[in-house]
Amino acid sequence: MVFSLTKSSSRQREIIEVVLGNGWDFMKSLLTGGKADKPQIPPPEVFRNILVELGPFYVKLGQLLSTRPDLLPPKYIETLTDLQANVPTVPWFEIEQTLSQELSRPLSEIFQEINPNPVAAGSIAQIHRAVLKDGRAVALKVQRPGIDQIVAQDIVLIKGIAELAALTEIGQDYDVVALAKDFTQAVKAELDFRTEAGYTDQLRRNLAKSRWFDQQKLTIPEINWDLTTRKLLVMEWLDGKPLLEGDIPSKKQRQAISTILFRAFFQQIFVDGFFHADPHPGNIFYLDNGRVALIDCGMVGRLDPRTQKLLTEMLLAIVDIDAQSCAQLTLELSEESPNVNISRLEANYDKLLRKYYDQSLVQLNFSEVIYEILQVARKNKVKLPGNLGLYAKSLANLEGVARNFNPEVNLLDEIKPLITDIFRRQLIGDTPFQTMFRTVLDLKTMSLRSPRQVDVILDRLSSETLQWNLRIKDFDGLRRSIDDSANRLSFSIVVGSLIMGAAIVSTSPNRQVLILNDILFAFATLLGLWLIISILRSGRLK
Repeated sequence: MVFSLTKSSSRQREIIEVVLGNGWDFMKSLLTGGKADKPQIPPPEVFRNILVELGPFYVKLGQLLSTRPDLLPPKYIETLTDLQANVPTVPWFEIEQTLSQELSRPLSEIFQEINPNPVAAGSIAQIHRAVLKDGRAVALKVQRPGIDQIVAQDIVLIKGIAELAALTEIGQDYDVVALAKDFTQAVKAELDFRTEAGYTDQLRRNLAKSRWFDQQKLTIPEINWDLTTRKLLVMEWLDGKPLLEGDIPSKKQRQAISTILFRAFFQQIFVDGFFHADPHPGNIFYLDNGRVALIDCGMVGRLDPRTQKLLTEMLLAIVDIDAQSCAQLTLELSEESPNVNISRLEANYDKLLRKYYDQSLVQLNFSEVIYEILQVARKNKVKLPGNLGLYAKSLANLEGVARNFNPEVNLLDEIKPLITDIFRRQLIGDTPFQTMFRTVLDLKTMSLRSPRQVDVILDRLSSETLQWNLRIKDFDGLRRSIDDSANRLSFSIVVGSLIMGAAIVSTSPNRQVLILNDILFAFATLLGLWLIISILRSGRLK
């Protein structure tokens, strides 16, 4: 494992230098041959600096880690949430070369003009404004030249880092090697801009048929599929500013925009099951025409109907300060939690929720409570699906933006009109007749099977042939231990009896009988020695 990180290559040496330069004590001891204490992940700021210095791939990895509050403590999530790569912009001639390679025609035949100065630059791509021949303004998201080779190289190295992280406290509780695989697959998916284009179109279609808000007030940029390729994303240009930078003086306008945002995201989460997972302030725009826009749809989350139902119930349990329901719902949401102490989990939730008991619903920060619930689950070794991290991050970002934009916003007031509709949908679905028909068929099946099953049970009870098959975990081991103890006790009794018999025989004056005494005593000695040796070899002297 460590060998894979120390092979002689410039990139691997660079990683080691960055790690040592940032003073991660465990790695410093490990790589210099010293004795290392129990490994821990670096402090939040050190971890952030290491990721930034390692480059775009690790920055993206840090951004993905910030979506997993079920894995990392709150300080790490907070530090990684605003992680941005400190990367210089790519010179125009390189961008122009990429555009020429991706498009089948000369640029002059497609665009009236392209602004060579980027309006934004990130770890994977940078954005340029352009105007098509038909006069439409578009945004060009162009992949940084060579980023795919850098990512491919770092994906090989990340395996060794994941194996090293598997020794840490968090790595002992979670399969960090599998997590690293999931993260690297997510990064590779972001390198294909056609995937992001598909996500963007899907969100546009879903929100265009909402009955919870005026669709004309919310927009998502249209994709130009004729020009979009793996390394180039061409979409509608939207004139506006980030929401928190826009000039919106009217209190009524702010309240209306807050309502639109909450309703749009609750539709995505609890109705569509497909949601924008990164609604930070830079991805929510207030446009010059008064509409709200969601941009950068590369990170999305998905929820199946069962998870949607459980998360709805979790929100209600939080409002009711119901620790028992929170514990039960957490276990229902979990992927695998074989050794969870349910009483302790419930007690932890009770302690967590009690501090919100005297707070009004206006003061209650739901996203903060959900983050803390995920932390309690992590501490109790409950493994939750990764999409819950995206759900929590999306809700936290949304609520944070809304509170900064409109400090008087109340999440419960915003979603209260929607709760009835959500429960109606979960109860009878969008097609009541189909749901009713399926329910009638299930009842018919149950009605046909139940009498026969009851008759079989009664028949077995009357004939005394009813049997119960019970499987107790680790029962075989307990049975073997009891059998071993019983056998040793039996041998001890036999040995004692032989010794007592030999002692009684030794009192006889008959010489032939004395020979029997010697035989009995020798046999008892051999059995006693065998018994002692078997106990010593078992390693259990107590």
